Order: sequence, then structure tokens, then C-alpha cells
Amino acid sequence: MKIAHSVKITAFAKEDEDEDRIKNKMKEMVPFDIEESKVKLKQKTAIGFNERKINIFEILLEKDKHISMFLDNLADRLSDEAKRLVLKQEESRLDENCNFFLRFSKEKLLEENELWLTNQGNCFHIRINIAAFPKKKEKAMDIIRKLFKAES
Repeated sequence: MKIAHSVKITAFAKEDEDEDRIKNKMKEMVPFDIEESKVKLKQKTAIGFNERKINIFEILLEKDKHISMFLDNLADRLSDEAKRLVLKQEESRLDENCNFFLRFSKEKLLEENELWLTNQGNCFHIRINIAAFPKKKEKAMDIIRKLFKAES
């Protein structure tokens, strides 16, 4: 069963942050070699507050095989407590286009290699475009519940 049409992983790096470390952590979030699989890590630059440069890094997964591998790995890495929190907040994390949003603390992931859910801006963003048919929130939530089902 197709779970999602696409997955987008995004992170921002301010001028004083280690860009290579952030890019490497993004690559580690994907359980396959992105270069070998011809998946690009794109980079854009934006200007933030006080004219400070911000680099925006993005990985877009569109092949079913890549999406499945990523989502399986994501579900395996999340604690049961985190899965329960995701399910508790599922409705607020899902938009009308069946995009499901997760944010993981950049600090926790970089320093402790832990996927820690956050509502703060300094994070790794994940947008999962859920493959719900018909394209309704209720159908998408059924898929999300199966994906993030806690063991206990």
C-alpha cells in the first residue's frame, strides 16, 4: 500500500552554524545513500532578520521505494512515547492537502542523535504528503495511525 506521494526534509543553517554537520545529519536521516540513489540535497540561500544569510537545505523523496524506506526508518527510530504524542496531535499536524508535518529538534539530533519532537523553529522539518484516496483528512489519519502505531 502506498503511504505517501512524497517526503520533504528541510533544515535551515544560520551563518554561525556548521552547515556540513547539518547536511550530514540530513543524509543520515535517509536510510540509503542519496548520491547513489540520485536523490539531491538542494541548497538555497535566503536573507533573514538583520540581513543575515540563511542557507536552506532540502531533500525531496518521490520514489515509492525511497519513501517507504524513510518512513519505516522514521517509525523505528521514534520512541513509543513520541509516537503516542504524534497520534495525539495528528489532526493539528495534518493540513487540508493531506500534508503531515513533523519537526525534530536540531540540537537534540545533532548532539544526541535523538529524534525529539518540537514546536520550535530551530529544527529539522519533515513534510509527508500522505497518499489518501479519496483525498480526505479522515483517510490520511487512518494511514498516519498505522504508520505511527506505538508498540505499548
